[in-house]
Amino acid sequence: MSSPEIASLSWGHMKVKGCSASYKDCKVWPGGSRAWDWRETGTDHYPGVQPADLEEVLKKGVQTLVIGRGMSEALQVPPSTADYVKKQGVDVRVFQTEQAVKEYNALAGQGAKVGGVFHSTC
Repeated sequence: MSSPEIASLSWGHMKVKGCSASYKDCKVWPGGSRAWDWRETGTDHYPGVQPADLEEVLKKGVQTLVIGRGMSEALQVPPSTADYVKKQGVDVRVFQTEQAVKEYNALAGQGAKVGGVFHSTC
């Protein structure tokens, strides 16, 4: 099962290839995607992405996880969260969201088992 390409990204709007829905923030993994609802885990820009935000994607057997911090990189990724991912044996890459999508799509295009969580605004 391959990781779906991010078809488009603009402020507050993301489309995943093969999915009819559009997202503000999204999670993607080999074979699927869904909206990333920060309210599920109480996430906010600070302290930022929590391990609980990533559990679902990590359970899909990804080898690399790409995190998009927002267009202006307002979303924080604490070192403890990155360390948590690494302890799961998964490579973690954190970028500004436009760069994160480029990185994710490049890896997906190479057939890598890649997942991502992306914030499309600030």
